[in-house]
Amino acid sequence: MKLIILDRDGVINQDSDHFIKSPDEWHALPGAMQAIARLNQAGYTVVVATNQSGVARKLFDMSTLNAIHQKMHAAAQQVGASIDAVFFCPHTADDNCDCRKPKPGMLQEIGRRYAINLKGVHSVGDSLRDLQAGFMLGCLPHLVLTGKGQRTLDKGGLPPGTQIYPDLAAMVDALLSSPASTVSTQIPD
Repeated sequence: MKLIILDRDGVINQDSDHFIKSPDEWHALPGAMQAIARLNQAGYTVVVATNQSGVARKLFDMSTLNAIHQKMHAAAQQVGASIDAVFFCPHTADDNCDCRKPKPGMLQEIGRRYAINLKGVHSVGDSLRDLQAGFMLGCLPHLVLTGKGQRTLDKGGLPPGTQIYPDLAAMVDALLSSPASTVSTQIPD
């Protein structure tokens, strides 16, 4: 199985420092859905792993979160893309759960659900915690500069081997092309 794990806000859709609180606030980033379709066509199972502390903060409820994800799935389907599953953590950092990234619990659940060792699985995010959660389990970290990505890059401290791309479409281009034509920046090991 070829599996890829994507963060949601800032990778697939526009991010907001004030949370995406309704389907009306959810807008796909240019080219993101088409990039997911290309991953599917190349045989990848695409899953989303997203922190959604807005639930615990009572900014939106579970039915609203489900409606946001329904809009995301519908947008994917419109371009022939498929997101196989959405894994999320509804907790705040103060809850000290195991599923909130940068802790690896949510990604461990993905590994269990798909009966796959995550070593070598591509993990794409726009924040350090996205990259750290996957890196702890052997995932290959990819930073996109959309969302909070540029701020994450500017702060530094990325996991060794992190590949950097302008957006998800560029990451997918590099992934699906030959290694010799990869146009990314790599943080030294």
